[in-house]
Amino acid sequence: MILHIVKRSEWEDAARKGSYEPASVGAEGFIHCSTIEQLLDTANRFYRGQKDLIVVCIEERRLNAPLKFEAPSMLNHEKRDGLFPHIHGALNLEAVIKVVEFPCADDGTFRLPRGVGARVGE
Repeated sequence: MILHIVKRSEWEDAARKGSYEPASVGAEGFIHCSTIEQLLDTANRFYRGQKDLIVVCIEERRLNAPLKFEAPSMLNHEKRDGLFPHIHGALNLEAVIKVVEFPCADDGTFRLPRGVGARVGE
């Protein structure tokens, strides 16, 4: 399972359209995702203090677009270890196994939301 952080309104729009293709697909060629081990670092680094976010849980085997694990390109010559999952194209909604609320704490940081690590029904 891979994970993607998105604003609820953007996800609801995708659900109405039947697929999800954020601006990053046009600008960078892919949708940024994280593994469960990468999720909190990504959230606290790029989404700190943002409200109304959700985590989209994606089953890789169900993707129509290619999935590649690649090194992140960072601003200001920052370094990040590991390879990150990138979906090279639109996300077909059939690959989404669940959507989980992702609220930030009062200090703006994130904690792993209940249910993100579990498969549907667990």
